[in-house]
Amino acid sequence: MPREIITLQVGQCGNQIGGEFWKQLCVEHGIEPTGQLRATPAGSPRSVDDRKDVFFYQSDDEHYIPRALLIDLEPRVVNKIAKGTYSELFNPENFFIAQDGGGAGNNWASGYRQGEQHHEQVLDMIDREADNSDSLEGFVLCHSIAGGTGSGMGSYLLESLNDYFPKKLVQTYSVFPNWDQTQSDVVVQPYNSVLTLKRLALNADAVVVLDNTALNRIAVDKLRINNPTVDQLNSLVAMIMAASTTTLRYPGYMNNDLIGLLASLIPTPRCHFLMTGYTPLVISDKQASIRKTTVLDVMRRLTQPKNIMVSANTRPGSGCYISILNIIQGNDIDPTQIHKALQRIRERQLINFIPWGPASIQVALARSSPFVENKNKVSGFTLANHTSMAQLFERLLKQYDKIRRRNAFLENYRKEPMFQEDFAEFDDARETVQSLVDEYKACERADYVDFGGASG
Repeated sequence: MPREIITLQVGQCGNQIGGEFWKQLCVEHGIEPTGQLRATPAGSPRSVDDRKDVFFYQSDDEHYIPRALLIDLEPRVVNKIAKGTYSELFNPENFFIAQDGGGAGNNWASGYRQGEQHHEQVLDMIDREADNSDSLEGFVLCHSIAGGTGSGMGSYLLESLNDYFPKKLVQTYSVFPNWDQTQSDVVVQPYNSVLTLKRLALNADAVVVLDNTALNRIAVDKLRINNPTVDQLNSLVAMIMAASTTTLRYPGYMNNDLIGLLASLIPTPRCHFLMTGYTPLVISDKQASIRKTTVLDVMRRLTQPKNIMVSANTRPGSGCYISILNIIQGNDIDPTQIHKALQRIRERQLINFIPWGPASIQVALARSSPFVENKNKVSGFTLANHTSMAQLFERLLKQYDKIRRRNAFLENYRKEPMFQEDFAEFDDARETVQSLVDEYKACERADYVDFGGASG
């Protein structure tokens, strides 16, 4: 029985990466931009054994429609999707644009307030999609944490999903901003990010961190793109999102639902921020220069810090892995190759694990889509939980403290109901992020189990 997943795309960034994600899924499942199925390629089995219905449902005329809600407070990006090549794919009833269309002006508090205002309309849409599912497993939220709509309205929706669907899983793909001050165009991004992080810590079951700084670095170093465009970075993100859902859509004997995928990665509930890696990288006309791929080579590359898509140091000696799941994709992979690769990695002590839990890499095998021509025989994707994620949060807190100390740029927040009385919400959010940093650091110690007891 399929375990359906509803995708919520919130804000400009969320809708941009969401749009690319659906394009990628359509390619992998042989779905035309109109929603019709393409003929199975010659040489592959007549019926493709995939689970389209996890992310799509069929309309009365047999078209495939994404289980997606496109939500924004200003019309530009959603209208672009509604008028673009894939305009016929989506259900027009699932587009939500605020009537005044003014956006949230990069202000978390404005996005949050407007989320409350439009609460009924958006929850009706979510309800309708949930009722349309036979066995809904959970929700996926695509958003950015630094702007206004994705962060503020995204935060409000996270809280609402917890209230209305307490037993459903909530996973997010959260885009973290570029930390380089010269490349950031939002001066208040540390405020927005800390306020959103509080909700990601308290209201999400898993957060896949998409770090713009690291994505830029990988595009420059690996794909030799000097100035990566937003579209190129978005297609990189779409590739990561599609890879992380491979085992749900092309199921094997394990990790074929969201709870199975996440349970192994998140042994303690608060440390649920995951980093990703992918090899060999390919986006449209650009390809990383890798000539031959073997299982060992792919698995070794996935452990290399330069392939990890988060600006945190994962080298041995700097933190340790809490858990790792590698998804190896290819059609003729011999499981003995995987055992050999794991043995080699263990012998060479290429990675450090936590001292209080099992030191194992989990591996899931996934089939390749017959609709996609792969230049490489084997490709690999990793989802990892690593204590160096704390470095990312510390960097953010340092930037937050720098402007909060001077009470800079607070005027626009003061105009919103949440901050009219005082700025207690800021202090509370900062405290939540700090305790997250402390917990990740405590994970590196053998007595972490006691830390969990003390913090309740």
